[in-house]
Amino acid sequence: MTRRFVRIKNTLFGNKAFYLTVVTLVVPMIIQNTITNFVSLLDNIMVGRVGTLEMSAVGIINQLLLVFNLCIFGGVSGAGIFSAQFAGAKNHDGVRQCFRVKILTSVLLTAVAVTLFSVFPDRLINLYIAEDSSPADALATFTFAADYLKIMLVGLLPFALSQSYASTLRELGQTKLPMIASVISIITNLVLNYILIFGHLGFDAMGVKGAAIATVIARFVEFFIIMLITHIKRGDFEFIKGAYRSLYVSKSLLLDILKRGSPLIINETMWSAGMAVLMQCYSVRGLDVVAAQNISSTVSNLFNVIFYSMGGAISIMVGQYLGALKNRYALHTSYKLITFSVMTSVVMGSILASLSSVIPLLYNTTDSVRMIAERFLVVVGLFMPIYSFAHGCYFTLRSGGRTVLTTLFDSGYTWFICVPIAFVLANFTSLPILPLFIIIQCIDIIKCILGFIFVKKGIWIRNIVNDKT
Repeated sequence: MTRRFVRIKNTLFGNKAFYLTVVTLVVPMIIQNTITNFVSLLDNIMVGRVGTLEMSAVGIINQLLLVFNLCIFGGVSGAGIFSAQFAGAKNHDGVRQCFRVKILTSVLLTAVAVTLFSVFPDRLINLYIAEDSSPADALATFTFAADYLKIMLVGLLPFALSQSYASTLRELGQTKLPMIASVISIITNLVLNYILIFGHLGFDAMGVKGAAIATVIARFVEFFIIMLITHIKRGDFEFIKGAYRSLYVSKSLLLDILKRGSPLIINETMWSAGMAVLMQCYSVRGLDVVAAQNISSTVSNLFNVIFYSMGGAISIMVGQYLGALKNRYALHTSYKLITFSVMTSVVMGSILASLSSVIPLLYNTTDSVRMIAERFLVVVGLFMPIYSFAHGCYFTLRSGGRTVLTTLFDSGYTWFICVPIAFVLANFTSLPILPLFIIIQCIDIIKCILGFIFVKKGIWIRNIVNDKT
């Protein structure tokens, strides 16, 4: 019994050196994500101080833009699977070619997104405005949302290009530069929010338009910082040398990236679209629910930063071990990182639930919105370890290039299980919003069971960069 306990302990928990490596890698990502989400929270609060309709409008557009953001994430992740393994194999040219694929993918996806958001803004926004909303509230919410979207479109390309640079640096284990660029960008965003939303230092109060302008400027700042420093310090970043001398990517590598990367783009697109549909299902219960969901998602993102960052650590560390043909290390590292992620999520979720009654008071909104937001936050806090475990399984499966399985596990599960149940409950029952929300969260328990089975079987363990480039 003692031997079995020791074996389980050694499988799920690492030694001091292991956690030192994890901390060195993941802390810059945690700092970056924490500051990003903290400023997003402050941004959300600032808009919320202007009014509930303004906050609902920004929440609608941010949900739509989440689809684009995650498409970019999926686009760079496809090549990122290979560049992480190339980094483990010390193949700089392989990393360089993956970077070129990311740049081209980012430009293409941005062009598609700008076209769609420019041609169909009315239809997209109206999906989230409940039919029983008063005509005045509906019109005001639509106007605020349309104004916000027009400005935000300008910032899509610099955001996409920043992700191409930042993801490549992280896959090399270089997490400090993306953190520094992000922190400067975030501070810029926060200062400009204060000036432009409320009207300070001689500027007129611009409300949601001011929030959008501040975000766009901040995104340009982040891109220029990370791009310039990467090129200036090219001696430290071998992949950038000659990166733009040509757009050459070997045929075999390109085909493999398309083969394994396309499912990731599809996955992120479908998953984010699924989240948008879920929010639309919740919005059937009224604009108060939209505002409350906006508060809940923004606040919970701040508390999710550790397990979000741990997903990146899994992708980098496990991917590099697979690239170096150290399969046993890859498997054990996955177990230990997922365990660490879940344990920290228990702590963070408890803190979130305990603060759930205080946080909504920061918003200038109705008591109804505050009450719904408080209950959402409690539920999210209790389910955070579940989200964390599923998130860790996703990144483990992805690290070995099992992208079709990853897509089925993530967006496939969302669309075939979560979305149909939410749609039926929202549109064909009178179930109140809280039980409806709880039921949808409970469905993730089944996803965790599937994730455990897939990870334990080890079908994701393989090297995918041998003989490439």
